[in-house]
Amino acid sequence: MKQAKWFIHPVFVFTFSTVALAISLLLYIYWYVGVSENLKSVILRYHLDGNQFFEAKTWVVILILSLLVGVIMLGILIIFIYNLKTLQLYRLQHTFINNFTHELKTPVTSLKIYLETFAKYQLPREEQLKYIGFMLQDTERLSGNINSILNLARIESRLHEGESTPVDLPETIRQFIAQNRHLFRDCDIVVAPHASGPLICPLIVSLFEMLLMNILTNAMRYNTSAKPKIEITFEEDHDSLRIRFQDNGIGIPKEERKKIFSKFYQGRHDERVPVGGSGIGLYLVQQIARLHHGKVVADSDGDGKGSVFTLTLPTKTDSAKD
Repeated sequence: MKQAKWFIHPVFVFTFSTVALAISLLLYIYWYVGVSENLKSVILRYHLDGNQFFEAKTWVVILILSLLVGVIMLGILIIFIYNLKTLQLYRLQHTFINNFTHELKTPVTSLKIYLETFAKYQLPREEQLKYIGFMLQDTERLSGNINSILNLARIESRLHEGESTPVDLPETIRQFIAQNRHLFRDCDIVVAPHASGPLICPLIVSLFEMLLMNILTNAMRYNTSAKPKIEITFEEDHDSLRIRFQDNGIGIPKEERKKIFSKFYQGRHDERVPVGGSGIGLYLVQQIARLHHGKVVADSDGDGKGSVFTLTLPTKTDSAKD
């Protein structure tokens, strides 16, 4: 998108229009006051009847005109803010399309190269298995990206499947990690035991597993440690439960801790981590938490000191119903 010239930039146009409108009102009042003073001088000089020239409603008219101008200025401000948000959304969508296209094109290109290699050469079995492994990774990457978009559409339109059922939260997380161990084989994930026994919480399990996948893969992606580590702990309250996901990754700048949950938002590029991503993973996490009447917040002690994502969920069954 080409940058607009300064004289047609929305900020300049809004400022210029507002100033022009305010000056017009001030000039009108100044002109009226000046004319009134001149008329008073004429009336006094020729001993005329002032009621023929002045009406009591004149200042009421000025007051009403001032209020109308204020309403107009407020309308201009609202339109300006709306246009700015529309422009921001357009830029986010444009960035999302570019990044998502890259995320789709890269594995497709890789698959094409591997298949062409199979077609041209007679490879030993060991080489075949190696290339097949690479192709499976590419297909998983493609499948993950496509599922992210489909899941986003389902959640935003409230067409997700499944009902909320009470489950033991720590055990559910352990089972999910065990079932997807191949995805987390290079990561040390520790689920802390809870001394008081099972922690029952109402969940839509399919959506909660989606939330777990996004939080865990995000912690692995933004991590430059030799061995990424994620520690999952639990804190009970009288009517809620907090699950903390603490990693040893690159951390989150303070100014981005709320922005990262915005739709299509991608943080500033860090050379320590690979470029890419769709910008909807953490947005999905927050939306899933809200569907369970909970929330997610992010915290970090600074650059290189890891991040902590805290998920708060209600423990009462009736509060988790949609």
